[in-house]
Amino acid sequence: MMIEQIEKQTRQELFTTLYEEVFPSLAVFVQKMSGSLEDAKDIFQDGLLIYYEKITTQQLAIQSTEKGYLMGICKHLWYKKYQQKRVEVELDLTKASLKMEETPLKISDRMLAMVEHSGKKCLELLQSFYFEKKSMTEISGLFGFSSERSATTQKYKCLEKVRNEIKKRVMKKEDFYE
Repeated sequence: MMIEQIEKQTRQELFTTLYEEVFPSLAVFVQKMSGSLEDAKDIFQDGLLIYYEKITTQQLAIQSTEKGYLMGICKHLWYKKYQQKRVEVELDLTKASLKMEETPLKISDRMLAMVEHSGKKCLELLQSFYFEKKSMTEISGLFGFSSERSATTQKYKCLEKVRNEIKKRVMKKEDFYE
């Protein structure tokens, strides 16, 4: 679909054809790579503009299909955006962890009720680990577990009890913080 064909077709027809052929594959790719439909739309539009600019300025020497070439442009754009997104998330997580250390977390009565529902032993174990910052070795000795691994497994089971109770009651994360 080089310059001669573009002259035969309108730009709209070209874009529609490319959209129908390439966008579904791109949307699946972006979704698999932790993106959204909106991300896929943005990437596709940017890729389409780059593709169109190259074919209209005759800077294009396609050695594969046009669909493959456009898909390659879009994948390249997604990888760049994904890298930026990952760096931003890492920075946000770093900032969040710094803020958490500075200000104590206030847990609502609803969250406390969920943890209490898991049982007294679970409440004490989770409290020892998360609030008193005790190591799993200390916890295994305190609670009479045979090993650190047993304490870790029990902590996991306690967390699962709390998660299941939350799911049962269909609550959101925001419901737990004051």
